[in-house]
Amino acid sequence: MDKYSFLNTTASIGIFMVLLFALFLITVKTKHRLSNWLLAIFLFTNAVDALKFLMREFPVNYINLEAFRWSIVYCAPASFYLYVLSVCYSNFRLKPKHLLHTIPFIAYNLYLMWGIYFVEKASKIDFINGMNDMPLTQFFQFLFEFLFQVYFIASFLVIRRSKTVYLENYTNPNIFILNALYTITILYYVLHFIVLIRWLVTFIFGLGEIRAWIVMLDGFAFLFCTCWYLFTALNNPNFFRGVNSDLKPITEVVPKQKASLLLVEEKNKEIEFLKDFMIEKEPYLDSSLTIQDLSEQVKIPVKDLSTLINLYMDKHFFDFVNEYRIEKAMQILKDSSQQELTVLEILYRVGFNSKSSFNTSFKKYTGKTPTDYRKQSL
Repeated sequence: MDKYSFLNTTASIGIFMVLLFALFLITVKTKHRLSNWLLAIFLFTNAVDALKFLMREFPVNYINLEAFRWSIVYCAPASFYLYVLSVCYSNFRLKPKHLLHTIPFIAYNLYLMWGIYFVEKASKIDFINGMNDMPLTQFFQFLFEFLFQVYFIASFLVIRRSKTVYLENYTNPNIFILNALYTITILYYVLHFIVLIRWLVTFIFGLGEIRAWIVMLDGFAFLFCTCWYLFTALNNPNFFRGVNSDLKPITEVVPKQKASLLLVEEKNKEIEFLKDFMIEKEPYLDSSLTIQDLSEQVKIPVKDLSTLINLYMDKHFFDFVNEYRIEKAMQILKDSSQQELTVLEILYRVGFNSKSSFNTSFKKYTGKTPTDYRKQSL
């Protein structure tokens, strides 16, 4: 099998999987419909762009369609960014202002209308042959790269911010799913980085053997990323439940007050009260416990409670609560009268709802797996 046949086969499989996945996202019944549609749009734009791997030569008889394919990539970074917003924030909704993200796509198509869409075939070809030397073409190429970098950085900042808010306000241990979104974002950037290498090689060496190998790597990376999207989706059908976009990291809301003897004494009393409450009332046994729930129980305003835990105890609410869950699990695992309980039963009893999350948190806290800890304790 030569390089072109391998690339053709790889790209065909990838495009088929992407389109099938996009169709599934659009048709499946779920409460996360907006996220699914935005991801489907992003996948569709990638599938359309990947059609380039199936071409040996320029499609002279379908110039308008090929030109439109060039323009659709301007929708990819924006659709991915909006998808990240919809995943990270439970109350995210599309608004008229989000139509601004389509301006580059519309502007580029207006440019193509002038030189390609509405002229005869000979003029189309002449325009295409001279495109790379046109300042406007170079501007749009620069604009795409600039927008890609901006959207990529913005996506990472949104993920990092929502993760901080999640850790400060929620305890349902699904944070590993948010990490999967980090991985998807990185893979997306790796794909683009390969494209940048291809452009650079083309500029330096022209359409030669090196570029052919880069194109094949690009096609294989496209297939790999597609498989990763599917793997992530199948393993996390509910994905991340999202945080409220109105919530902010506590450091942005309440700057840490200057330490004084009176303040330290006051905070120490509040910390001791909170610790006693956690031990006596065991609110952490509720797997869906949030900082709002705990605030109502201890009669401390949410902002003050968040400040106390995140700033003065120097712990995320997520870690603060899970430590009590692990301590409770350790008590049960050491209790010879409860040997009949399985690890799965124990993790549900202490407030976890995921075996993988429980094992990860338990090992982080004790340095051992729950099974090993039980064997050594009994």
